[in-house]
Amino acid sequence: MSRGKVLIAQGGGPTAVINQSLVGAVLKSRDFPEVEAVYGAFHGVSGIINEDFINLTGETAENLENVAKTPCSALGSTRDKPDEKYCRDIFKVLQAHAIGTFFYIGGNDSSDTLRILAIEAAKADYPLRCIHIPKTIDNDLTVNDHTPGYPSAARFVASAFSGVNLDNRALKGVYVGVVMGRHAGFLTAASALARKYDDDGPHLIYLPERHFSMDTFIGDVKAANDKYGRCVIAVSEGIHDESGEPIVTKLAKEVEKDAHGNVQLSGTGALADLLCDAIRDSTGLKRVRGDTFGYLQRSFLGCVSDVDQREARAVGVAAAGYAHDGNTEGTVTIHRTASGDSYAAEYQLSKLEDVAGKTKVMADDMIDANGHDVTQAFVDYLKPLLGANMPEAFRLEAERVEKILG
Repeated sequence: MSRGKVLIAQGGGPTAVINQSLVGAVLKSRDFPEVEAVYGAFHGVSGIINEDFINLTGETAENLENVAKTPCSALGSTRDKPDEKYCRDIFKVLQAHAIGTFFYIGGNDSSDTLRILAIEAAKADYPLRCIHIPKTIDNDLTVNDHTPGYPSAARFVASAFSGVNLDNRALKGVYVGVVMGRHAGFLTAASALARKYDDDGPHLIYLPERHFSMDTFIGDVKAANDKYGRCVIAVSEGIHDESGEPIVTKLAKEVEKDAHGNVQLSGTGALADLLCDAIRDSTGLKRVRGDTFGYLQRSFLGCVSDVDQREARAVGVAAAGYAHDGNTEGTVTIHRTASGDSYAAEYQLSKLEDVAGKTKVMADDMIDANGHDVTQAFVDYLKPLLGANMPEAFRLEAERVEKILG
């Protein structure tokens, strides 16, 4: 069972519901009399190295519940990707503070950190429980049916494209919206849930699971514009050519790279601008506009899925329960047990190595054969996750008045 001190940290990109997981793990851990204290580490593993801790043992339940409903990482986050030496330094701090259980809320990099820590603890014969609590808006964790944080971000993307579609219908033109997703297109695909009427956008959806051809893209845009008199396009930031080179690097003269050497895809707006320029140059169309959703989709306060909130809380509670039951390591995973109107899910403890460092992408049956749309299978997959009271657009239905002057 859980004994001694519990430490919780958050890593990677924030989400709208990550604090539900934090609070679920804190409150459940405090239920166990054997737990001496519950600490939080500011800014993930970097905060552990710096011993930057907060004592959550006496934090009021009322304030924790308020924090749970607040998007973004209450403990702060980090992009550090620890190697084995880094993990050994983390382990020294955990030992010094007599931490018996470590919960890390994050994506596949976070689960890999826990995997290494569990190995170090075993080598030292130190009784450390390492439990990973899943989160990522990319929805790219293996084993999981879906990942906490994704449904709320998907709700935002669907709602945003619904609004964009209305704007584009009122003032016709071509619109390009670039959505997060380096390797997996789940979030960009969520734009399809914006559609209600047959001529609604997005009319084209491009995902990193398929190769991107500029010539084909321009042809698709022309065809859609000819058909609808306008064109709304959703594009994953990670679209790439047949060789795997990101399109933004092919089009841009200069590209930024992050701390890990990856091409900086988010937060620049370069891809949207470059695609818009290509459309103007190749088609002669004048009203072409583009946006990069960037950080907006991650922690938007006014667009949270109630399903996502419940499940994010549940994985935090489950993690604390698994640790108390004597499990020394693992990752909490979500498994769909029913679909459609009877949607339900359950939570299991899976092996860290089955998730750590791995990336899930969209299944082939979720992507339309033409390569620039999704299938009904994806719509059926996502719809129950978006939660209740999704905003809906309507149109005037009155008949047109006959012309008198011709």
